[in-house]
This record gives sequence, C-alpha cells and structure tokens, in this order.
Amino acid sequence: MRVARFTTGTEPAYAVVEGPEGQETLAVLDSDPLMHPVRPTGQRVPLVEARLLAPVIPRSKVVCVGKNYAEHAAEMGGPAPEEPLIFLKPNTSVIGPGDGIVYPVQTENLHYEGELAVVISRIARDVPASRCAEVIFGYTVGNDVTARDLQARDGQWTRAKGFDTFCPLGPWILTDLDPSDLALTTTVNGELRQAGRTSQMVYDVATLLAYITSVMTLLPGDVVLTGTPAGVGPMHPGDEVAVSIEGIGTLRNPVVKR
Repeated sequence: MRVARFTTGTEPAYAVVEGPEGQETLAVLDSDPLMHPVRPTGQRVPLVEARLLAPVIPRSKVVCVGKNYAEHAAEMGGPAPEEPLIFLKPNTSVIGPGDGIVYPVQTENLHYEGELAVVISRIARDVPASRCAEVIFGYTVGNDVTARDLQARDGQWTRAKGFDTFCPLGPWILTDLDPSDLALTTTVNGELRQAGRTSQMVYDVATLLAYITSVMTLLPGDVVLTGTPAGVGPMHPGDEVAVSIEGIGTLRNPVVKR
C-alpha cells in the first residue's frame, strides 16, 4: 500500500495511491492512517490534480544514522563506526516532494545525501531486532541535507543538519516492502551522483531500530534515516536533486536561494 499526504488547495488529506505510474489516483482517507485504521471516504482525486506533501510530519523527531555505508565512511575520511552513529534532525526540517531546499547564507558547501527512511507506527522502546517489523509503518525516500562546512566547523552536527528544509521526504510511504536489498540512486540535474544498495548498510534496519530504541523512545510518525551511500557532494541554487529507491519511487526537490 502506498500512503500519501496531499492537498488540492484546501486542508491536507491522506490517501492511498492506486494505479500504474502516470495514471495514479488518490483514494482519499478520512484520517491519518498512522493514528486510525485505513478508512477510504469514497472520494478519488487524480494525482495530477493534487500536490503531494511530506507523507509524514514527525511527531517529535527524525533520528539519523551517520556513516552507515563503509564506502561513504571512507570518503568522509574514516572507517565505519563500531556501533551505530546516531544524531537528530528537528521535525521542522521536514519538507515534501517539489518543495525547495533553501541554501542558507551561513554555508558555502551544501550537500545531498540520499537515504532510505523508516516511518514508525507505534510507541517503541527497547524493541529487539526480531520484533522491529512490528513498529514499522512503512518506508519512504529521504535526503539528509548537510551544510558540510558547518559540520566540520562546529564539531557536532546539529546546525549543519538542522536547518529548515534540510529533510525532504516523499513521495509517499510504502507499507509492504523488504528493505534488505534495494537500489538507491541520487542525481543532480539528471547526472548520476550516488548509486548503492541497502544491502551495503553496515547496520541493517532491524539492528538500527533495536539500537535506537535502547537509547530513546520512538513515537508514531517518527522517522529514521538509515544512512547514505558513497558519492555525496555539493548542490547549488537552481539545481534539482532526485533521490530514487527501488520499489518506492523518486523524491525531487529544487535547490533555491533563501
């Protein structure tokens, strides 16, 4: 099931996306499916007549994983960590498909990082890896936008990763997906920059969720970004960044000046 959040110019609504690529229809739901059972209203909206929004607005946080692909860790100048390296983005950093990634005046080196994103379905604390599927609502595409110069200058990552618009998510959530070996690519203006597979993760989704929930409680709607493959690099105002994940779809965002 593909779950989207959208607007036609009025209040945001949720829908199940049906139909083949290019002919999708939104079967409108009566409420947020993260909070309530999936109940279609009977209304249908052609996707071309709607604007997709971020498929989820995290209730409290976005938990990110650094250096979770060995080749990316190497390009950043070190080995993969001996245990998952986690950090937070504020929920105010989340934007949706087509929304502009704002290039802050404080940076001169803004990078894309295409990632698989996990959407949490229920309160999760101390969840063993063997039961992590029970707390996953589904998967979407993410971009862990990073001001690389600020990351190096600050010595910690809050500012570099936390600006408004620094967490694009979308285009929708896929609820029935095996995340173990999916192709992930990132392009800038159509030029391939990243190409990896989720099977190259140092720590898989279940291991990550078990580790994170041993540290902090995850709430329904929280998002976990699982790390990025090698090939990160700069983007500039006027560029379009597209992150694609096999089985889910493509998240496109322009880069704009503030």
